[in-house]
Amino acid sequence: MKEREARAILFSAIEGGHPFWSQEIFSQGALRTVERLLAGGYDVIKYSALIASIKATTADQVCMAVENANSELLMPGDAMWPALVDDLIAPPIALIAKGNLAALSMQSLAIVGTRNPTNYGARIAGDFAAGFVDREWAIVSGGAYGIDTFAHKGALIAEGITVAVIASGIDINYPAGNSRLFAEICETGAIVSEVMPGHPALPARFLTRNRLIAALSQATLVVEAAFRSGSLRTARDAAELLRPVMAIPGPINSPTSEGCHRLIGERAAEIVTSVADAVEFVGANR
Repeated sequence: MKEREARAILFSAIEGGHPFWSQEIFSQGALRTVERLLAGGYDVIKYSALIASIKATTADQVCMAVENANSELLMPGDAMWPALVDDLIAPPIALIAKGNLAALSMQSLAIVGTRNPTNYGARIAGDFAAGFVDREWAIVSGGAYGIDTFAHKGALIAEGITVAVIASGIDINYPAGNSRLFAEICETGAIVSEVMPGHPALPARFLTRNRLIAALSQATLVVEAAFRSGSLRTARDAAELLRPVMAIPGPINSPTSEGCHRLIGERAAEIVTSVADAVEFVGANR
């Protein structure tokens, strides 16, 4: 077994964003990690399910599943690997992507927010996406309904490039209503996942997915978000990476803006009220 084969097997067996295994693989390599697992170098009772999965999986099986999904398996060191994700505390073991893989390493802005935006939020997401596309930035979001969808569409309407980071297998169009949008994204941009093909979008996978959205982008913009929102997690992930975080203010009595106001009030995000503000803050004109 070689390093790449070992990494493919571990990717299929370990849930994305696992801090312990990510650090083990980063520090000693995938092959050494597999060898230690099979030799009893880790708690054989605690990790019995993982050990069984590794024994039952081959790298060829993993690669075939990815190929059957019309996508590519990316690993650190590959030409198309987005190096920015290596800054994460728990960097991905590998990624599965399809479309224009060069889009994963473009200078980009993450635009995130609620799945139930107001007309105001929907318009703002599209306007900011188009504004950054005009400056040759890509737009990164999560492919979900709401702000994500309007950000992706804003980039496409402006004839720009956008990347969707999804929480399911890359062969699953989730949400199904965005199937056509995903196809349009792949024409010039890319879809990327940390989940094996065929696997569903589980609640925990949205949270681990959010860190990838933050990591793939030079800056993050929260358009509308409730007081407790996954979008705030993306913002905090970006802040941990020392990347600029911005938030759009809304009406003081709007529940969909409470999260943005919370970030602004805690000085966790810079308030921006125009594309020009955001461009100046992140230095997009440089």
